Amino acid sequence: MAAKEKLEAVLNVALRVPSIMLLDVLYRWDVSSFFQQIQRSSLNNNPLFQYKYLALNMHYVGYILSVVLLTLPRQHLVQLYLYFLTALLLYAGHQISRDYVRSELESAYEGPMYLEPLSMNRFTTALIARLCLVPLETIVIINKFAMIFTGLEVLYFLGSNLLVPYNLAKSAYRELVQVVEVYGLLALGMSLWNQLVVPVLFMVFWLVLFALQIYSYFSTRDQPASRERLLFLFLTSIAECCSTPYSLLGLVFTVSFVALGVLTLCKFYLQGYRAFMNDPAMNRGMTEGVTLLILAVQTGLIELQVVHRAFLLSIILFIVVASILQSMLEIADPIVLALGASRDKSLWKHFRAVSLCLFLLVFPAYMAYMICQFFHMDFWLLIIISSSILTSLQVLGTLFIYVLFMVEEFRKEPVENMDDVIYYVNGTYRLLEFLVALCVVAYGVSETIFGEWTVMGSMIIFIHSYYNVWLRAQLGWKSFLLRRDAVNKIKSLPVATKEQLEKHNDICAICYQDMKSAVITPCSHFFHAGCLKKWLYVQETCPLCHCHLKNSSQLPGLGADPVPQPPAGAEQNVLQEGTEPPGQERPRGTGVQEGSRDNDECIARRSDSQEGACDPKENPLSAKDAAHPVEVSLEEKQQE
Repeated sequence: MAAKEKLEAVLNVALRVPSIMLLDVLYRWDVSSFFQQIQRSSLNNNPLFQYKYLALNMHYVGYILSVVLLTLPRQHLVQLYLYFLTALLLYAGHQISRDYVRSELESAYEGPMYLEPLSMNRFTTALIARLCLVPLETIVIINKFAMIFTGLEVLYFLGSNLLVPYNLAKSAYRELVQVVEVYGLLALGMSLWNQLVVPVLFMVFWLVLFALQIYSYFSTRDQPASRERLLFLFLTSIAECCSTPYSLLGLVFTVSFVALGVLTLCKFYLQGYRAFMNDPAMNRGMTEGVTLLILAVQTGLIELQVVHRAFLLSIILFIVVASILQSMLEIADPIVLALGASRDKSLWKHFRAVSLCLFLLVFPAYMAYMICQFFHMDFWLLIIISSSILTSLQVLGTLFIYVLFMVEEFRKEPVENMDDVIYYVNGTYRLLEFLVALCVVAYGVSETIFGEWTVMGSMIIFIHSYYNVWLRAQLGWKSFLLRRDAVNKIKSLPVATKEQLEKHNDICAICYQDMKSAVITPCSHFFHAGCLKKWLYVQETCPLCHCHLKNSSQLPGLGADPVPQPPAGAEQNVLQEGTEPPGQERPRGTGVQEGSRDNDECIARRSDSQEGACDPKENPLSAKDAAHPVEVSLEEKQQE
C-alpha cells in the first residue's frame, strides 16, 4: 500500500471518530434533567433556554449531524471539516475584535499606536483603523461593519449552497436503490461496513475514551498508586468506557483485535513468517468479541453501577481469556504434532513448540486457581474453570502424543501398535473432557433446581449439554464402534502363511513395505494387518479393488491358494495415486513422502473413485509390479 493510500485510510478513520463521540455524548446527555438544572440557575432568563422545545429539537439535530458525519464520503467530509474550521476562525476573530474594541474604549488612549506595542497583536481591521488615527467612537462602527460584512458573506455562501445537502441526499438515495436492486441489501451492508471500516473506527473511538479516562485519573493524583490500585483502576476505567451501546461496541471490537493480535503472535512464534504465507487472512478474534457482546447484553452490563460493572466485566474478561487460550491451542496442536511426526531436527523449532505448550498447560491451571481464590463459586465461574481445565488436559494429551512421536523417531524399528496407543491417549483425555462437561451440567441443573432460576442460565445449560455432552458422547461412541468393527474384521480375515508370502512375493499396497506377516482379504489381496486396520477405520472396502470386505466365513472357497485378482489396470491406477495408511500415526519410514502421517484426504479421494462391485479376472498385477512396472519390448507387443 502506498503512502498516499495509507494516509487516506488513516484520515477516513480519524475524521469519523468525532461522529461516534458525539453520538456517545448525546446518549449520555439527559435533556430533561439538564433543563431542570437550567431553571434553577441564572441562565433561565437566557432566550436560548426559554424555548425548551427548540432545544429538544436541536438534540435530535445532533443525532442527524452525527449520522451525516459518519456516512459522508471522505472528500465531502474533508470539505465539511474545512467549513467548520473556517466558521471557528471567523467566530474567534469576531471575539478577539470585540474584546480589542472594548479594551480600547476602556483605556481611552488617543495617542500614537507605536507607543503601545501590545496593540500590534490585535485584530487586523480595528488595528488598521487605529493606525489611520480613527477616533475611538468610530472604531465601534468599523467593527460592526466588519462583522455585518462577514455575516453577509457567510449568508451568501449558505444561500448558494442551500441545495447541496438535498442534492447529496438525492444522489446517495439513488445509488443505494441501484445497489440494492442489482446486488441486494446484504451486499450494500457489507460495502458500507468495508468503506466505513467499522471495526477499526469503533476500536479507535474506545481507545480514545480509555486514554482520556486514564489521563483524567492521573492528572488529579500526585502520589503513585500501588499494584492492586492499578488493577482496580484498569477495571474501573474499562467499566467507565462501556456505559453506552457505542462504547460497548468499541470494547467488543477492541477485544477482537487484541485476540487477533495474540493469535497472530502465537502463530508467528511457532512458524515465523511462514505462518503468514500459509494463512494470510488470519480470520480469527471475532469469536472472543461476539462472546463478550452476548454476555454483556444478557447480563445488562450497561445498566449496572460502575463497581458492579467492573466486577461483572472481570468475569466476562476471564471467559474471553479462556476462549483465547483455547484458540491458541487450536493453532498449536496441529503444528506441534506435525513437528513431532516430521524428521525436522531443528532444536529451536521444537523449543518454541514445547514452550508454548507448557505455557498453555500452566497458565490455564493458574488462572483457575486464582479464580477459586478471589471469587465465590457460581455457574459462570465454573464454566471458566472447566474451560481452563479442559485446555490443560488437551495440552497434556498433545504433549504425550508428541513425546510418543519423538520416541518412535529415535527407535530403529517402528512401533507396531502406535495407532492404538495414540487412540487410547486421545480417548482418555476425551473421556476426561466428557466427565468435566458432565459435572458442569450437573452443577448447573442443581443450581437451577435448588437456587435461583433464570432463563439465561437455563439456555446456557441447554447449549452446554447439547454441544459438550451429547455431541461428544455421540462422536465417541461412533468412533468406538468403528474401531471395534475394524478389529473384528481383521480378526476374521485369514493370516497368510510363509509359503503364501513367498509365493506372493509382494509388498503391502498401503505402506509399500515388505510383508513378513499379512492378512488375506476376501478378494485375495495381501496387506499388513495394522495397515488394513487403519484403512477400515475410515471405510469398509478393499484399498486396491474397492470390494466390500466381509468376514471370511461368509465367502466360501477361500483356501490356501488365492483366487484370481482384479484387472491390472484398476490396481495400477490405484497404486499410481499413492496409497498411505489412513491414520495420523504411520510408523517411521513407511511411506513415499516423509513427515506425512495424516492421509485422510488420500483415503477419502480413493474411496470416491471406484467404490462398488469387485469383478476378479485373470492376469493379476501385484503391488510390486504396479509400483515398479516392467518395460515391455516391441517384439512382445507384436506377439501380443
